[in-house]
Amino acid sequence: MSAIDDNTPQPAPSGQPKAGDRRRARALALQGLYQRHFSKSSISDIEAEFMVDNDMAKVDLLYFRDLLRGVHREQADLDQLLEPYLDRPLQEVDAIELAIVRLGAYELKHRLDVPYKVVINEGIEMAKRFGGTEGHKFVNSVLDKLSRRLRLAETRPR
Repeated sequence: MSAIDDNTPQPAPSGQPKAGDRRRARALALQGLYQRHFSKSSISDIEAEFMVDNDMAKVDLLYFRDLLRGVHREQADLDQLLEPYLDRPLQEVDAIELAIVRLGAYELKHRLDVPYKVVINEGIEMAKRFGGTEGHKFVNSVLDKLSRRLRLAETRPR
């Protein structure tokens, strides 16, 4: 049996993961972070639960794990990065919107392989899908401002 026959998701032929697989990884990581906010289950238990309860065949598993574990591990640092760009105290930010901006902050800080515009757009789309009516405007504002700090060379006008 070859390695491809084991049902492990494979990267696109170019060696790059497919955008849809990463989008699904982000959405699942977001849901896991949201669950963690309320349940206080361990992040490894949440990860294991998601691996069992979801069809992971079209999910970038490495990306899912990196986002879920990384945002959890660096939550305090990410919150410090985000606070200057929030229009309200951190404790008053809706839980789903907070999870989205934390995830976006993590990507902006650590995933330089993902263009900042993609990070912002994916955050906006998740806010439209999972958040409140105007949540996408909040997410856009926060991630846009943060991207100018963390991705100066990329965001600077040419």
